[in-house]
Amino acid sequence: MKVIKRDGHMVEYMPSKIEDAIEKANAEVEEEEKASPVQIKNIIKYIERLGKKRILVEDIQDIIEMKLMSIGKYNLAKHYITYRYTRELVRRSNTTDQSIKELIDGESEYWNTENSNKNAKVVTTQRDYLAGITSTDITRRFLLPEDIVQAHDDGIIHFHDADYFAQNALHNCDLINLDDMLQNGTNINGVMIEKPHRFLTAMTIATQLITAVNSSQYGGCTITLTHLAPFVRSSREFYEKKYKRRKLTAAQIKKFVEEDLRKEITDGVQTFQYQINSMTTTNGQAPFLSVCLYLGETDEYKEELAMIIEEVLKQRTEGMKNEKGVYITPAFPKLLYVLEEDNINPKSKYYYLTELAAKCTAKRMVPDYISEKVMKELKINENGEGECYPCMGCRSFLTPDRSISLGNIAKAKNYVEGKGKYYGRFNQGVVTINLVDIALTSDKNEEDFWKIFDERLELCHRALKIRHKRLSKVTSDVAPILWQHGALARLEKGESIHELLHHGYSTLSLGYAGLYECVKYMTGHSHTDGGKGHDFGIKVMQHLNDACKKWKDDEDIDYSVYGTPIEATTYKFAKCLKERFGVIKGVTDRDYITNSYHVPVFEEIDAFEKLSLESEFQKLSPGGAISYIETANLTNNIPAVLEVINFIYNNIMYAELNTKSDYCQACGFDGEILLDDDLEWYCPNCGNKNHDTLNVARRTCGYIGTNFWNKGRTQEIKERVVHIDNKDA
Repeated sequence: MKVIKRDGHMVEYMPSKIEDAIEKANAEVEEEEKASPVQIKNIIKYIERLGKKRILVEDIQDIIEMKLMSIGKYNLAKHYITYRYTRELVRRSNTTDQSIKELIDGESEYWNTENSNKNAKVVTTQRDYLAGITSTDITRRFLLPEDIVQAHDDGIIHFHDADYFAQNALHNCDLINLDDMLQNGTNINGVMIEKPHRFLTAMTIATQLITAVNSSQYGGCTITLTHLAPFVRSSREFYEKKYKRRKLTAAQIKKFVEEDLRKEITDGVQTFQYQINSMTTTNGQAPFLSVCLYLGETDEYKEELAMIIEEVLKQRTEGMKNEKGVYITPAFPKLLYVLEEDNINPKSKYYYLTELAAKCTAKRMVPDYISEKVMKELKINENGEGECYPCMGCRSFLTPDRSISLGNIAKAKNYVEGKGKYYGRFNQGVVTINLVDIALTSDKNEEDFWKIFDERLELCHRALKIRHKRLSKVTSDVAPILWQHGALARLEKGESIHELLHHGYSTLSLGYAGLYECVKYMTGHSHTDGGKGHDFGIKVMQHLNDACKKWKDDEDIDYSVYGTPIEATTYKFAKCLKERFGVIKGVTDRDYITNSYHVPVFEEIDAFEKLSLESEFQKLSPGGAISYIETANLTNNIPAVLEVINFIYNNIMYAELNTKSDYCQACGFDGEILLDDDLEWYCPNCGNKNHDTLNVARRTCGYIGTNFWNKGRTQEIKERVVHIDNKDA
């Protein structure tokens, strides 16, 4: 028998729920007024003898009330009715007031550590959070089915970004089609922005466009420097004309042009960096931006692109000044450096850029590295061609482009017929499945494990479809910068974005967390063991991919497996697991669970072995993934960094090095700020523990955080082992 819930979806009939409900009412009445176990079972049998294939949950409750009264249990029936009414109130209860009070009071650990890139005490962030509290409340009470809300609360799944879900116009991450906007003009707030004629102007406009785009969605966005390279040539031509008019010699013209062009590139990059870090989006933070550095994207403007990349790396290595005027590591923009034949070989023309990248990584944790070689082996488009392109935000990689044969559905002005198109594509949203909970619920019974896995996957599927359905109602008018003026499309006013949600143009992400703990509980081994644990881990990952493929084939929507960058949720999942299953050694005995497919942070493993092992799992996470290694201070050991970079190029699609670069404002210490046994940050030089005077930057889960973290994530950071030391490579 199926039970039809209030939201219309069907679940299996469970007699235990009837028993629980009546027993709760029993607890409120005197002994002689209670229903006996036999009477309760008779009520259940009566319902089952009705022989219905489907029954409304309200009808079941009406029958219980009627049967209790028919056996003279009037007071009990009254308490059951009260219980039923109370449950309805709980379902409809509004928790907004309490959440707002906790936020405004400023003493809530949750709000102060909810996002390591947001300061909850700042008014712009509070404004975003206040809107988010309202959105979450509306989402929970009106927009999501009760079982999905319950599963989210229980840590069985995580419905991401509920604080933005009430607005049906918002999506997650994207790749901005900056080329179309700069070359063909765009519009911000009703003001026409025409094609710039100089590099400095282009960089200024780019920051304005990025801020406008980032304010119209809630995830990360990415641009590529390739789209800015043509404007370096425009500036060169400007200076050449200027000095030719002065009748200077060819040698003089060349000298002055190079000087002026270099200065403009320096000024342009500095302007970009300052504006990105000083602007605030409607999300209450600086734009969540990644910048791609990929020489292979252009042949015509490669020299100009190399000049921009060089300056970006130099300025990022220097860092940005904090309020004390000391250079520190900024969180954004995240840099994505693509490794390719032209820059990986020490004899290649552009190897000097890779050396600069290595120095920057050692000092500032960026850039991250994308292997063109490996990516082209994994990302095959509809024409059978390997493609290389950046991720959206911190790790969201689109699935291979299936939209080529459909033509220019986004109506982009820079569309090239028959070629894969990535800039302008986006992610619709994420729902994450807790793999650890599946394992623990199965009690190590593998048959039950796969059955529960499928049930939980379908729960995620329904939640993802709700995301898709909500976006499908959107027209281009809700965010003109995105849908009408080139960032993602150039649709007409009032035109639906529906087609862009299908055919592989955008993705829905099935996130996953806790592969290590899942495998550990089911097999007794880590998925790094090369045997039983490894094989079970691969089966789990393949099962996720098989589910996405089926949904994709059935619906023409690109579902994709995504290694979720759960920040606060790693702590929430861990707490929920302890509440549901207790403390299980090696599985639930920490305040965090492991991100995605990663080797657990406390497991001793060589840097190259870790990257090699994780590359196999990264292949099975096509919608988003990143691997990392922890290192000692390598600022004086750049050869070691270069060796790791070379290994990444040959073995894994996307990886990064987690170095340390902190600062204590109290004493001027420039090094690694440490964690004590109570998970308190302190300066090893002077003992300072004041967060307001400590600048700490750590890779949280793909991106850099600078505003500290919750208890679970902080414990995870403390327990990270170093994978590469400071010895000669």
